[in-house]
Amino acid sequence: MDRLSSITFRLPATVESRAFLDGLRLLLADVLYADAGDPDRLTLTPPVPEGALPVTVFALADVPGPEVALNTGQVIGLKTGPGTAAVTLPGRIELPELARRLAGHVRRVDHTGVNLPVGTTTGQWDDLLRDVAATSATYRYPTGEPWPFVLPATAEECDADITDFIVGREPRFELVYEQHLTQTSWQIALFTDLTRAELELMFPEGLTFPGLDDVFRVVPVRHPWPDLGIRFDLCYRGDGGPDDWETGQWLVTAGGRIR
Repeated sequence: MDRLSSITFRLPATVESRAFLDGLRLLLADVLYADAGDPDRLTLTPPVPEGALPVTVFALADVPGPEVALNTGQVIGLKTGPGTAAVTLPGRIELPELARRLAGHVRRVDHTGVNLPVGTTTGQWDDLLRDVAATSATYRYPTGEPWPFVLPATAEECDADITDFIVGREPRFELVYEQHLTQTSWQIALFTDLTRAELELMFPEGLTFPGLDDVFRVVPVRHPWPDLGIRFDLCYRGDGGPDDWETGQWLVTAGGRIR
């Protein structure tokens, strides 16, 4: 099987999708490795190490609805579980408004991710995780939740393992076996230069997740696709230099590789 070299968040080629892509381009305008030269796509290329893959892409495509496509052949479309309307994260603000408030404060993209909703079978999850782990550097979440992460890596690191812990090995890609939400959701986690107090004041309509409330503030956004949730996780400014989350060391050494 080919190495996982690209993860593409595909949007149907409509006026609404183009407006969403333009809003994302504006939001990530200060991210040095975000290439917005093509009007139909936005590409995030890991800045380090040299040759690290996968790249992450947001693109307009000839598809009927939003989906995430891996170059290795897997496609993660929209899925709804039992009681679809009962447990969702409703959008609080429009993406252009999110970009307006955060202008000048977004530094990097920590990770993107897909949450597979309640109703996803164990077999479907196992098949997807096996295929992803077979083609990339994939690591368990150290505290045991089904939240594995793909870390950008060189071909040599994919074959062996990651031993160089550096800032900039991003964006990562997270898969989540969702235990609560009843629709597929996308997540985009951003490193900001704002404190928790500043983000709480800036986004009173945001929320936090238990156990992660001291790490980031969650802001779901409104968009044209009713069967999809999209949220932005706004990471608080860190003090005292990079920690073992930013370098990936915690995932690699405490979580361990999924082979």
